[in-house]
Amino acid sequence: MSVKNCEKVETNKVALTVEVDAAAFEAAIEKAYRKVRGKINVPGFRKGKAPRKMIENLYGVGVFYDEAINIAMPDAYVEAVESEKLEVVGYPEVELLDVGKDGFSFKATVYVYPEVKLGQYKGLSAPKAEVKVGAADVNHRLEEMAQRNSRLVTVERPVEKGDTANIDYEGFDNGKPFDGGKAEGFDLEIGSGSFVPGFEDQIIGMSAGEEKDIDITFPEDYHKDLAGKAVVFHVKVNSVQVKEVPAIDDEFAKDVSEFDTLADLKKDIKAKLTADREEAASRAFEDTLMQQVADGVECDVPQPMVDDQAQRFVQNLKMQIQQQGIPYDQYLKLTNMTEEDLLAQAKEPSLRQVKLELAMEAIAKAENVEVTDEEIEAEYAQNAEKYGMKAEDLKKYITADSIKAQLTNQKVVKIVVDSAIATKPEEEPKKKAPAKRKSTKKTEEEAPAEEAAAEAAETAESAE
Repeated sequence: MSVKNCEKVETNKVALTVEVDAAAFEAAIEKAYRKVRGKINVPGFRKGKAPRKMIENLYGVGVFYDEAINIAMPDAYVEAVESEKLEVVGYPEVELLDVGKDGFSFKATVYVYPEVKLGQYKGLSAPKAEVKVGAADVNHRLEEMAQRNSRLVTVERPVEKGDTANIDYEGFDNGKPFDGGKAEGFDLEIGSGSFVPGFEDQIIGMSAGEEKDIDITFPEDYHKDLAGKAVVFHVKVNSVQVKEVPAIDDEFAKDVSEFDTLADLKKDIKAKLTADREEAASRAFEDTLMQQVADGVECDVPQPMVDDQAQRFVQNLKMQIQQQGIPYDQYLKLTNMTEEDLLAQAKEPSLRQVKLELAMEAIAKAENVEVTDEEIEAEYAQNAEKYGMKAEDLKKYITADSIKAQLTNQKVVKIVVDSAIATKPEEEPKKKAPAKRKSTKKTEEEAPAEEAAAEAAETAESAE
């Protein structure tokens, strides 16, 4: 193999002219003969037993050329890239130039890794949210915990909004049952909006054991088989249940946590909320800074890099959808999209992601960022402990190169963040309070006093 020419045809695109000599081509022809001889018929010989010369005499000297080129060209291309020290991106466009008994030549046009000119990456500034966790936040989390620990209790009264009715139902279109319109023992929260509009409202007032027909017209944008149709549901109420939410007290704290008092549970909730919000604020601060770094990069990004990233985005989306139990083809139908539409939508964020990755690689090079074997092993050990695995087993799933890349990126982000300035976020304009009417019960002197008392109570509760 020899490279006859290597020229830049456009930004980040190179054309290689490569020649494969007679000896290398002859070796490839011999391999091609051994590979395909079993498929060639030669009178007087069993398949696979005819000599190469006999086949060439019968079908022509070039009978094995195509297969030989397919064998020899990939290796020749790789050698040419290595000899020219090119960092290629994507697959080449290949044009066969000449072929004969003395060898063959081809031209491979391929994108190469772009030149990256870094902008400013030190001394940047970005807003960083000030983390505050008040009594209202803690109480909201407690209420969520109480809701999760609630239970349904059967009551002997007609259904009211907010109740859960256990029902049997079957839908009929012109007197005939339709697919998907029947269920037994279904728990329906009245007012949840989970059923067709009008269905839940007509359950209100029914009692356990009662049956009736409900007239429903499906929306025009419903499933095509039922869109706009007027149908009848026969419904039977089996039971009426209400949600019983536990009182938020010391006993509740004991039931839902390792704490003996509500005060201790509140302290723990506040600490966790604070840690979560601080992490979120730090992550948002980092993201804003790194986007500034990416925006400041000057480079022409090769299209294959963007296309590859878009493919990764779509593949990740596909995995997330399937993990939720939704078939991918069904998701496309529901969203009225094709995979080409998803790829098109992914192009812009893919370009941003590629520019960010290029910027981070450039910073790592400029700052001589290194990751030691000890750091890689420590990361393996930490992840193994996190996932309850042995480090050696984890290495079967995560390569050292991926760990090294991850740690390198972390160090790059730290370089940017440590030199950055956090600014106070701009406050959103406050809405003007409506004027007080004379008929209000509290006087203008009483209202501020009440607000101050509420603030004092929240401060005291936060200090518990």
